Amino acid sequence: MAEFPKSIKNLIDAFERLPGIGPKGATRLVFYLLNTPKAYVNDLSQALVKMKEETKICQKCFSVSEQNICSICNNDHRNHRQICVVERAIDVMAIENIGEFKGVYHVLGGVINPLDHIGPDDLKIDELVNRVRTICEEELKKMGEESNNCYIVEVILATNPTMEGEATALHIKKRLEGLNIKISRIGSGLPIGADLEYADQATLCRALDGRRDL
Repeated sequence: MAEFPKSIKNLIDAFERLPGIGPKGATRLVFYLLNTPKAYVNDLSQALVKMKEETKICQKCFSVSEQNICSICNNDHRNHRQICVVERAIDVMAIENIGEFKGVYHVLGGVINPLDHIGPDDLKIDELVNRVRTICEEELKKMGEESNNCYIVEVILATNPTMEGEATALHIKKRLEGLNIKISRIGSGLPIGADLEYADQATLCRALDGRRDL
C-alpha cells in the first residue's frame, strides 16, 4: 500500500490536531501548500512564529494583547465597573465588533467541563472574584455613604448558552454572592448551543440589551 512521504504525513498529522480539521481537510491543506510558491509558505511560517512570540495575555482581563495590559483595560473612557465575562478571547472580539458595549472584559479561558477534566480551578474565576472585590473596596472608599443601596459593579455573565456555559455562570454567581454588585446573564438573543464567535452583530446586540439579573 502506497504511503505519503514522511514530511507530508507529518504535516497532515499536525493539521489534524487543529479544531475542526479532519483527515481529508488536513490532506487538502497540505497539498494546497505543496503547490504554492515557497515564498508564501515562508511568510506563513514566519507569521505563525511571530504570533507566538509577540502575542501576550493581558494581566488584568486575560485577553490577547501586544502589551502586558490590553488597550481596552488601558482605556480610561471605558466603564471599568461593568465587566463582561466571556469564555475566550475570540468572544471579546465578537462583542467589540458590535460597537455598543462600553465596559471591560474578563476572559475565563474556557468553561467548567468535568468530561474534559476542566474544573473551576483551571479557569480564571479566582482572578475574577479578586478583581471584582478589589474594585468594590476601592469604589466604596471613594463613595462613602453614597454607596448605600446602589450597585458598585455590574458583572455580565456572557458564557455561551450551553450546559457547560450555564453551569459556569451559576458557579461564578455563587462565588460573587455577598458583594455589592449586580449580576446579569446575557439575554436570549443567542439560541441554546450557539457560540458567540458565529453570531451576527444584530443577534449579539439583542443578547447584550436583553441581559437579565441572575
